[in-house]
Amino acid sequence: MRDADSLQPDGIPPDPDDASARKNAGDGAPTDDSPTASWRATGALAEIVEHKRTEVEAAKVRVPLDVLKERISELGRPRNFFQAVVRHQGATDTAVIAEIKRKSPSAGWIRPEYEAEGFDPSVIARRYHSAGAAAISCLTDEKFFGGHLSYIHRVRDAVPLPVLRKDFIVDPYQVWESRASGADAILLIAECLSQSEMVDLMILARELQLTTLVEVHSMENLLRVRPHVGFPDRSYGLLGINNRDLAAMKTDIAHTLRLIDLVDDVSILVSESGIKTPEDLRRLRNVGVRIALVGEHLMREEDPGGALKRLLG
Repeated sequence: MRDADSLQPDGIPPDPDDASARKNAGDGAPTDDSPTASWRATGALAEIVEHKRTEVEAAKVRVPLDVLKERISELGRPRNFFQAVVRHQGATDTAVIAEIKRKSPSAGWIRPEYEAEGFDPSVIARRYHSAGAAAISCLTDEKFFGGHLSYIHRVRDAVPLPVLRKDFIVDPYQVWESRASGADAILLIAECLSQSEMVDLMILARELQLTTLVEVHSMENLLRVRPHVGFPDRSYGLLGINNRDLAAMKTDIAHTLRLIDLVDDVSILVSESGIKTPEDLRRLRNVGVRIALVGEHLMREEDPGGALKRLLG
């Protein structure tokens, strides 16, 4: 992965307060931030993002930013998510980010019992921890994924592992909200954000000591965000390739294998979705990918922890 000082041709990192510098950062990557840019979310993802922006505006009224800042002032330092997944790796193993996920727009409720009000993410977190998870990913979107922001603290209280807030982050308020809710890392989806929006969110996340996982679905978006991964601090940035085709809604880990030659630093690469067997993990390790995010496959089993043990083999 390139150092932050390579973000501009003259070796000077862009000024965080200079919007034009942020927009022009990169080594020839597209910089189109217009509403009709081809990288933008479409279909179901666009619907989710539109709803999320409305949801965030309501949250700002319900819990003002000053209240979030006060909560943060009472919290300790976040757990080091980056270190947990990057340094956890060995030559013959994979650091698995095990995900807590109740439902999805495509699959509905993953198991019938997950629809119950008594769903307890801390129970699943403890099973993941016992099975060897390196970190936890927790869905917090309510409308489409059945999550809740309170799940983060419940998971964090149950296990010593760092926790990723898995949601659709489109506004700086959500970064503050994530930190105040106990998250150690946040997800930034390239299809949901312009370059300038993403860089702003990455800078704020670093200020709040949160790791960022920048996720891409396509080659176009990988090329667009690649220069920024790890900015402004390379020890707080991960790159994720999601193996789900957003148009066909099918997963194939070969997607990671096809795009890997475009990744600057494979040690910080996370392969996401479609990972089901020890052989899948071996295929990824054979090309240097030793971090995987696995959710629906584990959550479909009666014992997600047992499923993780079998996956790790």
